[in-house]
Amino acid sequence: MNNTDMNKARAMVYRLLSSLFAKEIDHQLLHELTSEPAKAFLAQLASEPSFKRDVDAMVSVLGSLTSDKALMELAADYCGLFLVGTKHSASPYASLYLQDTSKSAKAGDQPLLFGEQHQLMVQFLKQSQLQVQTSFPEPADHLAVSLAYVEHLCISASDEEQLSFIESYLNSWLGKFAAKVTQCDSGDFYCALARLTQSWVSSDLAGLREES
Repeated sequence: MNNTDMNKARAMVYRLLSSLFAKEIDHQLLHELTSEPAKAFLAQLASEPSFKRDVDAMVSVLGSLTSDKALMELAADYCGLFLVGTKHSASPYASLYLQDTSKSAKAGDQPLLFGEQHQLMVQFLKQSQLQVQTSFPEPADHLAVSLAYVEHLCISASDEEQLSFIESYLNSWLGKFAAKVTQCDSGDFYCALARLTQSWVSSDLAGLREES
């Protein structure tokens, strides 16, 4: 895995996934995602059979965003899934999936944002001399932050460090999150994105385990 080209390619996938969870798709992001380099990159990703169905579904939706109305409808999907905390949403915060359910059930408490998982992620970022950008006003345990952090690790950390973070922090709740998105998404794009993220992380973990 220390092959630099391989790690750069892995970092690019994590960056792509992070950018799609960080904010809704606007005109600028759509322009980037439908550029020739992006199309080639997505086609390469789709050449792996376990990613093909979800990449194809996402590319199909991106190709259909030919009007402001279509873009606004997809933005509404994003907002409904990730920005409003209701039982019909799939909040992208680790804390909401990793809290001690027995404790919170007894107390009837909602898990706290900016809680333990947020603090843990802040520590990871500090160790790497990073921080969440001020333009991203979300708790640090947001999925986009974790994915961006793995992007950083792909280039700067050992296989063992990458494996440790992905296994203990990211993969521990990704399955529950992906299932929630699939259950709540009324469109095709974000459930495909969530499934792709889960498949990609599982595949990446398998590769890292082999290397170490």
